[in-house]
Amino acid sequence: MKSDAKSTIETGKAILGIELGSTRIKAVLIDQENKPIAQGNHTWENQLVDGLWTYSIEAIWSGLQDCYADLRSNVKNLYGIEIENLAAIGVSAMMHGYMPFNAKEEILVPFRTWRNTNTGRAAAALSDLFVYNIPLRWSISHLYQAILDNEAHVKDIDFLTTLAGYVHWQLTGEKVLGIGDASGMLPIDPITHNYSAEMVAKFDKLIAPNQYSWTLQDILPKVLSAGESAGVLTPEGSKRLDASGHLKAGIPVCPPEGDAGTGMVATNAVKQRTGNVSAGTSSFSMIVLEKELSKPYEMIDMVTTPDGSLVAMVHCNNCTSDLNAWVNLFKEYQELLGIPVDMNEIYSKLYNIALTGDTDCGGLLSYNYISGEPVTGLAEGRPLFVRSANDKFNLANFMRSHLYASVGVLKIGNDILFNEEKIKVDRITGHGGLFKTKGVGQRILAAAINSPISVMETAGEGGAWGIALLGSYLVNNEKKQSLADFLDEKVFVGDAGIEVSPTAEDVAGFNTYIENYKAGLPIEEAAVKFK
Repeated sequence: MKSDAKSTIETGKAILGIELGSTRIKAVLIDQENKPIAQGNHTWENQLVDGLWTYSIEAIWSGLQDCYADLRSNVKNLYGIEIENLAAIGVSAMMHGYMPFNAKEEILVPFRTWRNTNTGRAAAALSDLFVYNIPLRWSISHLYQAILDNEAHVKDIDFLTTLAGYVHWQLTGEKVLGIGDASGMLPIDPITHNYSAEMVAKFDKLIAPNQYSWTLQDILPKVLSAGESAGVLTPEGSKRLDASGHLKAGIPVCPPEGDAGTGMVATNAVKQRTGNVSAGTSSFSMIVLEKELSKPYEMIDMVTTPDGSLVAMVHCNNCTSDLNAWVNLFKEYQELLGIPVDMNEIYSKLYNIALTGDTDCGGLLSYNYISGEPVTGLAEGRPLFVRSANDKFNLANFMRSHLYASVGVLKIGNDILFNEEKIKVDRITGHGGLFKTKGVGQRILAAAINSPISVMETAGEGGAWGIALLGSYLVNNEKKQSLADFLDEKVFVGDAGIEVSPTAEDVAGFNTYIENYKAGLPIEEAAVKFK
């Protein structure tokens, strides 16, 4: 009801979730039933500066302010009122990366995002040292790579955080981080719910010859679990967010989280034996484990849920960008013919024709590597479509090969979990752009990982809604429930989504495709080497 939403906002009971994603900053206001009642957006793009992917500090704040201003304007249009007060706020952002600050709170080098793959030497050395898979994009990899490269700024580090941690710090003055995002800075001990003391000690010993004035514990944010107090919006923070000056200070703010954690919340996948797959610009799967894996795997990152359960994460740098580029070619062709363009219709037609193709794509291969892909060992990417003269080259197989490619690397990682570690999962939920065309991405993913996939109506709300729910958990958890129970009983109540199970033919076809895909990786390597 419109009037209910209006009074929720007027009485300061709405909760704001903000997520800084790769291509969009999104704000969502939710009501006391945890349902979205208003949204705001800002589109942005990363920049390649001196060979590294970044977003400037100016872009972060102008983007946040523009996103909040869009939310304000939408609230005014919908309800005729101003946002003055809120019950809680939550900030989420793309995980990991590297944001080092000096004692004057100045950033020492431009923000290095998850997308950078320049940290190979550091990640390999730390994986050996810790006997634990340390991915290229984790903050500790970036820090150690900067040390290996003798970067002058390292001696001046006073605080090291992630994008979500940075924004939260500027809004509240608190140098803290939600446990899920923190687990992408340095591994978390599942018993203490803090950084692994053993790994902290090993790292400090490793860098002792450099004689820095800091130790690792000095510069990392404090780890908080979902539901713990993480400070309040300061007067300075409210001005930084709401340039119009209407938003009051003193609002509780929940621990800041990474997009992986908020994706788990938004898909009700924080309970053990559940999982989710996020498929958009990049893709990742998260399976919440009952116990630790038998050994470290280079393709699998160990992170945590926002309440500290161990999660096996397969993260792929590439997903739908190349697929979208091909769809745009068809859009240009349609424009050339003078036919009015409806992008939803183009996606729907092309995705659905793919389902009529051969289950193994007729031998066609696609590598969607816009950027490097650590899971398959590529430091750089070259989008590539490959066929031989005898392959079955038609539109259905062509589109199917691009859909398969969007989750191909994800399959390679998940095959380890299901086939080698024999992980058991009760439910996997998909969310993100790949699932917008009903039933298609879902069926492709079900075939890829040979598991039923659910998609919820709310999955499109994404991480901004997920972090708003963590804000709700902070202030509305009167029964002191676990996060999983709170989500089951207060948010999702019987909504398990629409489930699609894999067919034997689709699974067999995808398995054939992935063997061809792995055999063809030297073609991709050659493309990187020679172009």
